[in-house]
Amino acid sequence: MSGNLSLLRPPLVGATGSMQPALSNMSQFPPLVDWEAPTFTRAAQFRVGATLILFLFAACSNLALLISVCRGRGRRLASHLRPLIMSLAAADLMMTFVVMPLDAIWNITVQWYGGDAMCKMLCFLKLFAMHSSAFILVVVSLDRHHAILHPLDSLNSHHRNKRMLGLAWGLSVLLALPQLFIFRAIKAEGVDFTQCVTHGSFKERWQETVYNMFYFVTLYVFPLLVMSFCYTHILIEINQQLHRNKAGESCLRRSGTDMIPKARMKTLKMTIIIVMSFVV
Repeated sequence: MSGNLSLLRPPLVGATGSMQPALSNMSQFPPLVDWEAPTFTRAAQFRVGATLILFLFAACSNLALLISVCRGRGRRLASHLRPLIMSLAAADLMMTFVVMPLDAIWNITVQWYGGDAMCKMLCFLKLFAMHSSAFILVVVSLDRHHAILHPLDSLNSHHRNKRMLGLAWGLSVLLALPQLFIFRAIKAEGVDFTQCVTHGSFKERWQETVYNMFYFVTLYVFPLLVMSFCYTHILIEINQQLHRNKAGESCLRRSGTDMIPKARMKTLKMTIIIVMSFVV
């Protein structure tokens, strides 16, 4: 899943989370006699089209992954890896089948028709799904890091991954909880227009800036740093092992199992795929 923070903000929200001039302090503005409600612009149409494409891709790929894990190839996965893959697919499917459709409908209707409770719930689910996906990718990276650097400690992998998954889901809920308190459905004065915004939740502009920067770190910077560290360390370790075993290279080739170069290339591919998919 993407770490794009634009998903955290509803359309038509100003820098301080208010609709200007419709949902701002009405005493600061002239009467809204000539004010026109926002429309379904080309930018909104593009967002809906992009959301539809992402929806189809995410739905097909994650459903195929779940089916593969439950049947066929999934049976060849190590038992401690199955919960990681299934949790990652579940987090992505939550974003796909709950958040994406509601977000697309919101862009089409322009204003918010779902009421205050749905406003809070959608904003909570957005942040929860994004955090859970990012944190589970971190757990996968830590698992691969431990498996390659400590291959003899595989007996504890199942319990260790179970604890890390519990922590990932728990932190995702905790970090998404503020959305339930800062977002609300507000009706503009003098016009028939309602929007789901953070208006009134931040007294100063810098407070919302700090809030958004904090979630940029937790959603994007922190997971990317951990994944980069893990896979860089893995590649360094494999290269060092390759150099240490050069003396036995002929023996490895005679046995037909030149595993170190294969492991290095496989890890390099995994690094590129996971890190780049997260960045995008």
